[in-house]
Amino acid sequence: MGTEIRPSGGLELGYARVSTTKQNLERQLDSLVEAGIPDKQIYVDKKSGATVDRPGLTDLLAFARPGDTIVVHTLDRLGRNLREVLNLVHDLNDQRIGVRSLADPLPINTAEEGMARIAFLLLALFAEMERTFTAERAAHARAVAEAAGRRIGRPVAHPTDKIEYARSLRQQGSSLGEITTKTGIPKSSLHRYLAAPRPGERTNGTL
Repeated sequence: MGTEIRPSGGLELGYARVSTTKQNLERQLDSLVEAGIPDKQIYVDKKSGATVDRPGLTDLLAFARPGDTIVVHTLDRLGRNLREVLNLVHDLNDQRIGVRSLADPLPINTAEEGMARIAFLLLALFAEMERTFTAERAAHARAVAEAAGRRIGRPVAHPTDKIEYARSLRQQGSSLGEITTKTGIPKSSLHRYLAAPRPGERTNGTL
């Protein structure tokens, strides 16, 4: 793919990617061809979600030169998350390589001035806002759960009465092995349960 014969205004280079074996490239490829991108200037990655290597994108970035524009169906094809996409577009901008999307709600062309560039900046702003909102929602959920007396974190894997029985055995001098035999609680969990304070008990042992 690609050609060394470059017009003075730069090349438009297409890129298409699917992240699962159940997806197909036809829709993306059709939109790139309709946009006037020759087949030989279209780079493709079709990998499973567990595969991080993207040789098509690697080849495309190695071939692209200042003045070229990378064209995608939607901007998310350039990365696995919005931060990765934004970082790549910024890096390309520094190299004077534009990025154009065809089917985003606000189609973007970073080589243009005006509204297209504003749209890209808004995407970056929305990404930062979403990270903030996600952190705030998680903190609020923790606060509500704690106020309601619910346990935060990994759930207890064994019944409370069995844990109390284990504590009683420990106070009577039983070894961890003996307690495991009588309660069925593995030693790895016993260490955690025996070290944790009882409900309503302060960590210093006073009520």
